[in-house]
Amino acid sequence: MDPGRNNKNGIGAPVMAVTYLFVAVFLGMMFFVCRYAVVNRQDLLNNSYNGRQQLLSSKNRRGTIYARNGEVLAKSDTGENGKETREYPYGNMFAHAVGYATHGRAGVEALGNYYLLQSNAPLSEKVSMDAAGAKYIADSVYTTLDVKLQETASKAMGVYRGAILVSEVSTGKVLAMVSKPDFDPNKIEDIWDSLVADNESGTLLNRTTQGMYPPGSTFKIVTALEYIRENPENYRDYRFQCSGSYSDGTDRINCYHGQSHGDEDFARAFAKSCNAAFADIGVGLDKRKFEDTLEGLLFNRELPVNIVYSKSHIEVKPESSNAEMMQIAIGQGTTGMSPLHLNMITNAIANGGQVMKPYLIDRVENSIGTVIKQFTASAAGDLMTPEEAEALKEIMRGVVEEGTASRLKGLSYTAAGKTGSAEYSNVKEESHAWFTGFAPASEPEISVTIIIEGAGSGGEFAVPIAKRIFDAYFGVS
Repeated sequence: MDPGRNNKNGIGAPVMAVTYLFVAVFLGMMFFVCRYAVVNRQDLLNNSYNGRQQLLSSKNRRGTIYARNGEVLAKSDTGENGKETREYPYGNMFAHAVGYATHGRAGVEALGNYYLLQSNAPLSEKVSMDAAGAKYIADSVYTTLDVKLQETASKAMGVYRGAILVSEVSTGKVLAMVSKPDFDPNKIEDIWDSLVADNESGTLLNRTTQGMYPPGSTFKIVTALEYIRENPENYRDYRFQCSGSYSDGTDRINCYHGQSHGDEDFARAFAKSCNAAFADIGVGLDKRKFEDTLEGLLFNRELPVNIVYSKSHIEVKPESSNAEMMQIAIGQGTTGMSPLHLNMITNAIANGGQVMKPYLIDRVENSIGTVIKQFTASAAGDLMTPEEAEALKEIMRGVVEEGTASRLKGLSYTAAGKTGSAEYSNVKEESHAWFTGFAPASEPEISVTIIIEGAGSGGEFAVPIAKRIFDAYFGVS
């Protein structure tokens, strides 16, 4: 037998097979790495360990951030010493929405960082800048933010702590985002250490997206949806005689300030925000079905947003006790929710069940105004059916017409919503003031979600703020 032939057939074939395998694995890894780099190019560039950021910053002057109507929200200026500084013309007003670009990044400065570092200026302009020894002008980011609504919301909140989110129902555009306490991003270099050291006020926390609060009576929207789903044909027939409280064994739920609401049907119990009636409803709900509803409303799940946020949490289990269900039904207990999440559910109701993904950046333009990238509205899914959304809109209109949000009644526009007073400590008198709602009631355009920390009644403190924002939007003087 020919030794060479034997070696070729006996040893060469396995070696070739292994070689082909390694080549295939290598090519597969190259494809994966290249694809990952393309798909995740923004995340890779924004990584603090990526030196390309410093390279781009040395070549390009950071781009300008604009409001939806063209007002400058952030810009870069170069001093006589050649040092580039970031300026924020509106100071504290857009502190959390626009953010900062020193000591890390936040807000739109973080969301749009990839574009604000890049320059798609025309070649002729780049040649001219090279000749002058100047940096290229990086691309600009146009946001969805409305200066008038932002100013109205910020002034209306005054010295209170809390959050306000205003969004466009049909698109998910964020029109205003206020979180207080706030700070002046123009002074971020000087105040950074004190902000980081402050563990009490949480000034750097964007309460609109990262704040986690008991939703209080605004959660009755969710409880009402579950009751409607379990009783689609006869939910309107619900009756309850409210004497100011509801008891189950030794467990007791009181209405706000012990108010007695008397004889109520489902709509009136919702409009008057009757804790007793909703505690009664809560103990009768199917816990497994309620679990499914909560999951469908994005509780305990990631939200479809690219904004830094905190995930809402709630626990409804088959073994949950009546006492727990009574608390859950009125938005108390261990339930935690962000204003962002509540605003998304509100938008879904206003939008026939479909919720749009919230977004802050409208488009990116180069130095001569050519659109480099246009962001468009996209649906995040259906949180409920159109029929369920219409049923909730109906009872939310009742909150304005005959309930706790009556300060929005009889205006040149119609509104719908839900108030809330959420207890957050062992002191019963201490509660956060909530409101979430939309206008006009029949064909909603914008939604407003408000929480004022420690203020008390949502109807007394949050609703007047909502009115000022709606007035500003509809041009009511």
